[in-house]
Amino acid sequence: MVVLEEKEIHLVKRVSKELGLTYQELGEKIGYSESTLRGAVSKNQVSMQLKKAIELYLEVIQLKEKEQNIENIKDVIATYSKNLIKDIDSLATK
Repeated sequence: MVVLEEKEIHLVKRVSKELGLTYQELGEKIGYSESTLRGAVSKNQVSMQLKKAIELYLEVIQLKEKEQNIENIKDVIATYSKNLIKDIDSLATK
C-alpha cells in the first residue's frame, strides 16, 4: 500500500479529472468499483495493483492515440501517392 504525501494530489483524483471521468467511469475502465476508488482517495492511499491498473490504462490511451496518428499519416501518404500518380500520368499523356 502506498501512502501519499499530504500535498500530493491523489492518483485516482488526478487521473479522473484529467480524463474527465467520474470515479465510477474510471473504475469500469480499470476493473475497480467506484467505492474502492472513493475509499482509496478518502484514506489517501493507493494499492500497488490499483496504481498499476491506472498506469496501464493511461498507457493504453497513449498507444491508441499513437495508433490513430499513424493511421492519419498513412491516409495522408496514400492520398498524396494517388495524386502524384495522377499528376505523373497526366504529364505522360501530354
